[in-house]
Amino acid sequence: MSGHTTHSDESGQAVIERLQMSILSDTAKQVSVLQTAPLSMETSDVNVIKKQEKHVRNDSISNTQRVWTSLVAGATAGALAKTTIAPLDRTKINFQISKQPYSARAAVEFLIKTLKTEGLLSLWRGNSATMVRIIPYSAIQFTAHEQWKRILKVNGSERQKPGLNFLAGALAGVTSQGMTYPLDLMRARMAVTLKAEYKTLRQIFVRIYMEEGILAYYRGYTATLLGVIPYAGCSFFTYDLLRNLLPVYTTVAIPGFSTSLICGGIAGMVAQTSSYPLDIVRRRMQTSAIKGQHYHTISSTIVKVYREEGIMAFYKGLSMNWVKGPIAVGISFATHDTIRDTLRKLITHQNNSPN
Repeated sequence: MSGHTTHSDESGQAVIERLQMSILSDTAKQVSVLQTAPLSMETSDVNVIKKQEKHVRNDSISNTQRVWTSLVAGATAGALAKTTIAPLDRTKINFQISKQPYSARAAVEFLIKTLKTEGLLSLWRGNSATMVRIIPYSAIQFTAHEQWKRILKVNGSERQKPGLNFLAGALAGVTSQGMTYPLDLMRARMAVTLKAEYKTLRQIFVRIYMEEGILAYYRGYTATLLGVIPYAGCSFFTYDLLRNLLPVYTTVAIPGFSTSLICGGIAGMVAQTSSYPLDIVRRRMQTSAIKGQHYHTISSTIVKVYREEGIMAFYKGLSMNWVKGPIAVGISFATHDTIRDTLRKLITHQNNSPN
């Protein structure tokens, strides 16, 4: 009997020891999870960055191939985006350069009046000039942005270098604007005149030179540069930031094109708001010669607009920009990224395929 009792006591003691070991083990696991949770979030951020850097380094294409694929993608993206919102763009410009108060009703009335008096295609008047400008402008801007990021060593580390990322976008805007500005001026002139005044780009080019001189091609250029720095900087910075944050902080799978469209739309709204007052100034300066107004310098234009129309004149038509801007920028970014990535995948596949 005594032997049996001793054996039972020993078995009970063994069960208790096993239970204690199991509890300690579970507690240790919970502590380990709690300790590593913050690190796992940091690790996910690092992993996203590493994947981006690995993609930049190992996609098997040369920098020359990067340039031409970005040029093609940027040109197509700009053409598609601007053609989509051309009627809204023409309406906006007309309100920007006039003293007529802007409202949604007034914008609709302008569109209806233009349709009745000039026809449907008149809503795209000046779009050919826009295409001549936007195709090289968009191509240069996207390509320059990528190259400036490479030079500034921003690729794959946008969140760690926000200042440099903003600078890369601003420099891309300055680069593209400086190379295509005369075309922008001619497009603005065509958008606010009747067809009888300026029938072709060649005619407007010659008339500006003959009547106003060669410097007229860059009228309003300084205001444009001052506006394009915050616009392009905010646009590219916001887009890159949102594109990097979404994979880390969202669990819903969103298709790549839709993600670019959403991020681009938000980036467009931020960029338009930040640079809009200077856009008003440059439009007044660009079209002053044909509207009989005197807007010669940035400071005098600002003072004149403020005295005659008040502070809200600098935001005339902004609500329309909140409609057309996000649409245009969203389409532009999404189209560019899709075409660029598709071309580069084809090149990479071709480079990696056995001969």
